[in-house]
Amino acid sequence: MNDQRSSPFRDAGRDRSKARKVPDTPQTLSPAYRLAFADDEFLCREELRPVRLQLELLKPQMEMDAHQIESTVVLFGGARIPRPSEAEHARTETLGKLSHFYDEARKFAALMTQKSMDAEGREFVIVTGGGPGVMEAGNRGAMDVGGQSIGLGIVLPHEQAPNAYVTPELCFNFHYFAIRKMHFLLRARAICIFPGGFGTLDELFESLTLIQTGRMDRVPFLLFGRAFWETIINWEALKDAGTISPEDLDLFRFVETAYEAADIIDNWDPAPPRDGIPGR
Repeated sequence: MNDQRSSPFRDAGRDRSKARKVPDTPQTLSPAYRLAFADDEFLCREELRPVRLQLELLKPQMEMDAHQIESTVVLFGGARIPRPSEAEHARTETLGKLSHFYDEARKFAALMTQKSMDAEGREFVIVTGGGPGVMEAGNRGAMDVGGQSIGLGIVLPHEQAPNAYVTPELCFNFHYFAIRKMHFLLRARAICIFPGGFGTLDELFESLTLIQTGRMDRVPFLLFGRAFWETIINWEALKDAGTISPEDLDLFRFVETAYEAADIIDNWDPAPPRDGIPGR
């Protein structure tokens, strides 16, 4: 992103380049001499965590503002969901049977991206975690119809580069899970959850809690695959135990197909935010 604002002060980037060219002396080679904002070791110190948190919040925010991203459609889902063509090689039989959700995520992303492009590409932009599985399907669906999509990756021991379908200029990498999840929801016009594991469950329940407690406006909250979600989460038991209220079960909908989900979003009648914290 280029900042076109003029300033009477010397540009920080110029000084950083200049500092790299100074002669080597005992003084200039000392870590103390490095410009603070160009000193990786300094920026990674424990005391600088608040600064790193702020930078990780600001960089994607400023880049998405520069690309005029007004709203997003969030796709959460498992990295292990295989492409249908690879279902027979999935690590478990169940994962193989879930592979059709790859295609549904891809179709759904294409539908939302076409909707976005019809609105000049600034609304309903697909955002995923930028990884494989359902995330890849979401970014791929956007590319299928010639649109852009966002990838919010995170540094993990077992994951490598982002999937090849994320728009490069909208591909971000995070250190802090909390800041990454905030960016998922800052512009969300809909939240769609596909089958997944711990990470997907974490994203599901944090998002649902924000809506339940009135900390976030209500948006279409769609769980793909009723059979999967009712198998792994006993929603009725939570209601019967009184740990959630009966009306909390109205905060989300089950869907099976891309077209069903798109229809709900297209015909969404916004409900007012929740006031209290019933059944939390």
